[in-house]
Amino acid sequence: MYSKILLLRFPKEVVNVPVAATLAKRFDLDFNIHRATIYPRKEGFMILELSGNRKNFQDALNYIKGLGIKIESVKESIRRNDAKCCQCGACTAVCPSGSLSIVRPSMEVSFDSEKCTACEWCVNACPMKAMEILIDNINLLE
Repeated sequence: MYSKILLLRFPKEVVNVPVAATLAKRFDLDFNIHRATIYPRKEGFMILELSGNRKNFQDALNYIKGLGIKIESVKESIRRNDAKCCQCGACTAVCPSGSLSIVRPSMEVSFDSEKCTACEWCVNACPMKAMEILIDNINLLE
């Protein structure tokens, strides 16, 4: 399976087109909208993770470009803000990649960014909001 995070920039003429639904139905792609700001009759953007068959993915990109939507690649990562972290370990319970773990006997939370898949589960689980989403090194939560 192929997966990529994309930034889509919508011209005002196509903000009402159901792009994500079309990608799922017509091209059999899974999608996850990470962030979007789209207003009627104005330009908009969407950060979208697409997953599926590589050929369907390429066909979908051609469809998007045909609508006049600009496509940019995006690199997403997670960062822990150590100043906010209270070492509660809530993030370790939801981390599917094992990048967050509790170090014994100190009971401190360890974060291995190399193992992180940027699934964002820890971001939602953290009561202190110490886990932050970075897209191309821009913090989305600030």
